[in-house]
Amino acid sequence: MNDIVLCEGLSKTYEDHHVPVKALQDVDLAVAEGEFTALVGPSGSGKTTLLNLVGGLDRPSAGTVTLDGRRIDALGAGALADLRLWRVGFVFQAYNLIPVLTARENVELIMELQGAPSTRRETVAREILAEVGLADLAERRPAELSGGQQQRVAVARAMAAGPAIVLADEPTANLDSRTSADLLELMRSLNESRGVTFLVSTHDPQVMAFCRRRITLRDGRIVDDRLQDGSSGSEPE
Repeated sequence: MNDIVLCEGLSKTYEDHHVPVKALQDVDLAVAEGEFTALVGPSGSGKTTLLNLVGGLDRPSAGTVTLDGRRIDALGAGALADLRLWRVGFVFQAYNLIPVLTARENVELIMELQGAPSTRRETVAREILAEVGLADLAERRPAELSGGQQQRVAVARAMAAGPAIVLADEPTANLDSRTSADLLELMRSLNESRGVTFLVSTHDPQVMAFCRRRITLRDGRIVDDRLQDGSSGSEPE
């Protein structure tokens, strides 16, 4: 099985009032195609920074990031935008849906940016919304949907482009436990049926227990990497 993500010697340092803050320090990470993996750790451990670097939303201070067979850390802004458009789906804690658009239109937007014709966009959007259990709510705007329904729209939007990987940053943080469980079942179903890799950052024990692989970060370093059946992954020395 090929690696969809390969990070080598990855570091990120920010300036906070002219004081350097090491958000990530010399991280080596490989994620294989089709994995469902959790990044866990306390606030400030580097989870979101790592997701942002993998998704091309930020650039490392040192080290390399290879995504879907292509080294991305040195790509120009236009090439990175194309990569995110075609190969990466994003799911955020705050949903990030466009309020004036319906659920269907929110899902269609990514395909419109890809240049898909309107009839194709609508067909695919309705199919994906049906797959996530929202066929009857396609014409509702975000304010008319519950938090769990909005996050399902966000997942549908992430899947609409046919990505190789979905990066989800605290996707259950604003949901109750039952809704979180439903969302996790949905993401795992999409992972299994479509073969899309999921890399999820979380504080939620429910999410941690759900994912096949759990990678723990602390102070910007990977301190544990294990499979959930108790066997170890590429655990650092």
